[in-house]
Amino acid sequence: MIGGKQIINSFLMLALTGFVNAQNDLSAKRDTVHTLLWEVTGKNLVRPSYVFGTMHIMCAGDAQISQGLKKVIASCDEIFFEIDLSDINSMLNSLKYLRMNNETKLSDLLSPEDYEKVKAYFKKHVSMLPFGMLERFKPLLISSMIEEQGMGCKATDGMEMEIMKEANLSSKKINGLETVEFQAQLFDSIPYQRQAHDLVNYIDSIDEYTKTMDTLMKVYKEQDLDKIDKLSRAGDVTVSDYVDLLLNGRNRNWVTKMGQLMPTRSVLFAVGAAHLPGEFGVIELLRRNGYRVEPLRN
Repeated sequence: MIGGKQIINSFLMLALTGFVNAQNDLSAKRDTVHTLLWEVTGKNLVRPSYVFGTMHIMCAGDAQISQGLKKVIASCDEIFFEIDLSDINSMLNSLKYLRMNNETKLSDLLSPEDYEKVKAYFKKHVSMLPFGMLERFKPLLISSMIEEQGMGCKATDGMEMEIMKEANLSSKKINGLETVEFQAQLFDSIPYQRQAHDLVNYIDSIDEYTKTMDTLMKVYKEQDLDKIDKLSRAGDVTVSDYVDLLLNGRNRNWVTKMGQLMPTRSVLFAVGAAHLPGEFGVIELLRRNGYRVEPLRN
């Protein structure tokens, strides 16, 4: 059986994300400030709410929470992630969504040559699961596992896990903007044939993708949302081709839900950092809806 962290990491790979740890000059122009922590006020809000850009999978030693974020966690009433990570039953239930529909296997989607290429990769790079089980997984999830292996970490963690630990100290309620079922449907909306083709391309160009991930990690640490936006759209072909499905459409749904939640409570929304910047990002959409969204030192 897959461990709980691997389940969470697999489903959370949809959004390329950002991470906390930089020195910022918040006197700079509002939209060029480097931070992943933002305060939402104005309109019909009695108390402020907050938006924070997370990184779902990173080296464990890099997953640290700033004093500013700790203060926000302590002061808010509730925390919303992309999905409710505190619901263990839902996490375990998500196992059934890892597989492709209709008993499809990777060998059904690839030429014999490409199938052997993927099989050889996992023979050389030992996985926690046998390839016979992996070949029934959605190919995007397999790509995510390869990405995690390529990070070169002794252990991986995620900002969501660290936020949950901090939230537990003050018994904060955890919730989700989406369900596991909804995120699984996103995977199924991208043709399996396309996912399998991208998996082979990933293996063929793994050194290039590793360099891109190293650059993303550097950008995460700098908390540069503009660069995160550019890299997430240009660096991953699947994301760039399905940007409305994976990013923009979800942002619109989240902002609608945020508008329903924030008038009655102070909420910390911790979502993948690639969802924050840009014309159709969460920050800009909130501003268009009449809220004041300002950077906080992180």
